[in-house]
Amino acid sequence: MKSFRVDILEGARIALFSLKANRMRTVLTTVGIGVGVATLLAIIGIIQGMNSTFERQLSTMGANTLYIAKFPWGFNGDWWIYRNRKNFTMAHVDQIRAQSTYLTALSPMVSRNADVAHGQEQLSAVRVDGVTDEYLSISGFEVIQGRFLADSDNETTRSVAVLGSEVAQGLFPGIDPLGQTIRIEGSPFKVVGTLARKGKLVDQNQDLVVLIPFKTFYARFGKQRPFTIALAVTSASDVKRAEDQLVGILRRARGTPPGTPDDFAINRPDMIAKTYDQLTGALYAVATGVGLITLLVGGIGIMNIMLVSVRERTREIGIRRALGARKQTIVLQFLMEASVVSAMGGGIGTAVGLGTAKVVSLITPLAADVQPLTVVAGVAFAAVVGLLFGIWPAARAANLDPVEALRYE
Repeated sequence: MKSFRVDILEGARIALFSLKANRMRTVLTTVGIGVGVATLLAIIGIIQGMNSTFERQLSTMGANTLYIAKFPWGFNGDWWIYRNRKNFTMAHVDQIRAQSTYLTALSPMVSRNADVAHGQEQLSAVRVDGVTDEYLSISGFEVIQGRFLADSDNETTRSVAVLGSEVAQGLFPGIDPLGQTIRIEGSPFKVVGTLARKGKLVDQNQDLVVLIPFKTFYARFGKQRPFTIALAVTSASDVKRAEDQLVGILRRARGTPPGTPDDFAINRPDMIAKTYDQLTGALYAVATGVGLITLLVGGIGIMNIMLVSVRERTREIGIRRALGARKQTIVLQFLMEASVVSAMGGGIGTAVGLGTAKVVSLITPLAADVQPLTVVAGVAFAAVVGLLFGIWPAARAANLDPVEALRYE
């Protein structure tokens, strides 16, 4: 062990001396590996940021919520099969409320996109949702001004509305929206509350929304549009049991014959995560592949430079071998030289890569999330690349014949 420690210390000293003596070569080699590490970590930083952002957005839906609809989320093809399913009715809502033992809140929900205006201000493609008072505890929205919709608003079909944060800011810049009147496709609605910012979920802006009473929605915009049943269960651990119970309730309520598939879909927020993984999985694989290829090119550059170094220092190697240096000592010297160059490049590449990811997050919608472990992994991975690509040059140097090496000019 003592001999090994001496070899390590002496190898490190000679490696550093060699790198200092060949500054330009060291810089070029460091840049090569740094570009590879920077590319890879910039991609990883952006990917981690996107994942973190998506997880935060998904958490706004709640882990104990379910959405019963004709269409499953993220379906591919067979549109007409789902389209021809029977619509839900309020009788179905009443049966779920009466028979489900896991239910804590339930609200039918119907939606459409509409133009919303106040005075000269107008917003297009705003999502207008017809809901009941229980929707607040299901959706994760927070009222920051005024109040939410009340049960009496729904029963009396009052024309009142609660505005999402972007709608409130867009229609009432610098003005208190409470008590003001907005027009949804020409129909007047009194503003009774505003919601806290919630952010986007995948490509849906959750703040560009207006909530109105469920019955008012049908009274103003017609009764042909199918609705979804949103509900919250007692806890996240009960979601699966609640889902199984709902299947039985709905099959009986809808008269689904035994042995036939369900003619409805029970959607969970984690289904969006599966769709997200499918959409981004190929992108991540390609992006990471590009980074690894770039790093591979940097590793090949290290190997070439180290082979040149071995050729230039053949006589030096011969002298050291003639004086009793073991093969292990020569191998350690060149491996340390390769790993030091790689680690330096990795450190610079890590800083540049994560900095690039941050800049990208500032000037584009893409997010970046820099984790401490990523910084350590970047430098360590670069050093490992140096060791791997330094094995052949180091072995070649150690296996030189001392006599031939001494005669080398």
